[in-house]
Amino acid sequence: MSAPFRAAPSSAFLICFLGLFCALVVSPKAQAQNGEEFDSYKLRLEGFWLYSSPSGTMQGASDTSSVDLTKDLHFNTYSTFYGKLDWKFTHKNHLYVVAVPYNSSRAVVLNRTVVFQGQTFEAGLSVQAQLSSPLYGFGYQYDIIRRRRGHIGIAAQFNAFDTHASINAAAQVTSDGVHHAAVSASGSLIAPIPIVGPEFRYYLTDSPRLFVEGSVYGMYFFGYGNYVSAVGTLGFSINKHVSLNAGYGLASRLEVHNNASSGRIGVSLTQNGPLVGVQFSF
Repeated sequence: MSAPFRAAPSSAFLICFLGLFCALVVSPKAQAQNGEEFDSYKLRLEGFWLYSSPSGTMQGASDTSSVDLTKDLHFNTYSTFYGKLDWKFTHKNHLYVVAVPYNSSRAVVLNRTVVFQGQTFEAGLSVQAQLSSPLYGFGYQYDIIRRRRGHIGIAAQFNAFDTHASINAAAQVTSDGVHHAAVSASGSLIAPIPIVGPEFRYYLTDSPRLFVEGSVYGMYFFGYGNYVSAVGTLGFSINKHVSLNAGYGLASRLEVHNNASSGRIGVSLTQNGPLVGVQFSF
């Protein structure tokens, strides 16, 4: 999973990975055959409800200042969905696709004057703001270690963020009696972001009933931007084919810098929150 940040959560996850790595390596059943593995499947479909708390900024292509999503536009928590389809075509090799439809909108009275895409929105205006940044991803994963009670893998994933941002204000008279003409501004960005990172699943007892899983993905692109995310869940297997999962997305952060010459808007979007879902394995 995918879907968010700070260095501390990433470090905690890496420590967890090292612990699991050691546990799997020294497992007394290290030579278990494929049929004995608790996590044996060919196709896995998972869907999660995510209660996301967005924060960050958006900035026009040639703007020198940014608009804060929480302080200026008062974006708040909202529900979204995370889906993943994983095809394990050999014992240790996976191909998968993911999708997360991030979308926030808000009607708010501005408490300060802001500028977006060269358009000025005066303090006191009632505006409708929207930021849509769905994620579509395709990836390959190789399980470095696969044992009876779990695995640790490395994934390389290509993400595409199709981002659209807009601020609109109808003609209106503000509380100070000043008449303002209608003003609107919008911008879009398609950001291709390749990421890499570790992923794991570990069964807590010598039984396929209870397990933990998680992932940490990221990449830094110098002058262009960066992306990093971490997710951890606790799962309960109802039977061989169905499990229930609950956990937390510590953060998913996308940052793309604006560029006047190419017309690229800038976006810094961080999301985190609890998630609950179900997995179907066949």
